[in-house]
Amino acid sequence: MATLGFHASHEQISPGQLLKDVQLAEQAGFDAAMCSDHIEPWSARQGHSGFAWSWLGAALATTKLRFGVVTAPGQRYHPAIIAHASATLADMFPGRFWMATGSGEYMNEHVTGEAWPDKETRQRRLEEAVQIIRELHDGQEVTRSGLLKVQQARIWDIPEIKPPLIAPAVSVETARRSAAWADGLVTVNQPPAKLKDMLAAYRDAGGRGPAALQVHLSWAPVEEDAVAIAVDQWRSNVFAPPIPWDLPTAAHFDNVSAEVGEKQVRTAVNISADTAQHAEWLAGYLELGFEELYLHFVGQEQEPFIDAFAEHVLPQLRGSDRPARTREVLL
Repeated sequence: MATLGFHASHEQISPGQLLKDVQLAEQAGFDAAMCSDHIEPWSARQGHSGFAWSWLGAALATTKLRFGVVTAPGQRYHPAIIAHASATLADMFPGRFWMATGSGEYMNEHVTGEAWPDKETRQRRLEEAVQIIRELHDGQEVTRSGLLKVQQARIWDIPEIKPPLIAPAVSVETARRSAAWADGLVTVNQPPAKLKDMLAAYRDAGGRGPAALQVHLSWAPVEEDAVAIAVDQWRSNVFAPPIPWDLPTAAHFDNVSAEVGEKQVRTAVNISADTAQHAEWLAGYLELGFEELYLHFVGQEQEPFIDAFAEHVLPQLRGSDRPARTREVLL
């Protein structure tokens, strides 16, 4: 059965509230959760950006969900630090933690004051980082002198179940290239033909492990409200690379998205007041071959979305063998 997860958006919701939201999502019947690791939101209207690694410890300790995080070892974080943090979580919560290691975005990495490399250099740096992390997770002492410098690094608490290293990709080429090192693939909702091509490229290149999809969506009881939420919160997130890779701050994203309207936002967000329509969209992604879906309601108030989808969407995707759980039932 497919995993139906909840995306915890640190960039939109304060850490304390987001912890309550993910606990509520578990009670409502979501199977898992994932989040991203930012220091800057995409918009001042989003207005948050808690530290994902602190939050993950609390979230894993106060739920039974499996969690993932999208992170970028190489500039803001030395890979030895990411290896250390992930090994600790994996030791405390065996089999419940994974991370998607990407090449990064300037909005998060510019804080180091270092030059921002071109995409090919960032990709090679990522591949070096992945190798370093894997060796550290194997208990090796690591010394390197390449794009990344490491001197006699070692992790002393090695988890019995190592955290999978998943490839985050938004292009066919990145999906294909990632097959050489990844334990799985995660991407975001895009046109079905492109998603199909990405899955094929990853699998044909020998890619192993699960394929996961983060689905940006907006729902409200009234269509106009669902549109308004999406335009307000997600219009700075509609641009194709290299724009999201290279802008430095939320103010820059707000400037370039000032004229973005509903039509363009609908290319990045599934918008509908009809939960049956959302269920149909999500079922279509499963039919493409994704085993895990992480639902990201792009609004900031998560409770109505969680309740509505627990009652009307999750049961449709699971069939009749797993009944919906609502907070009323739990109480």
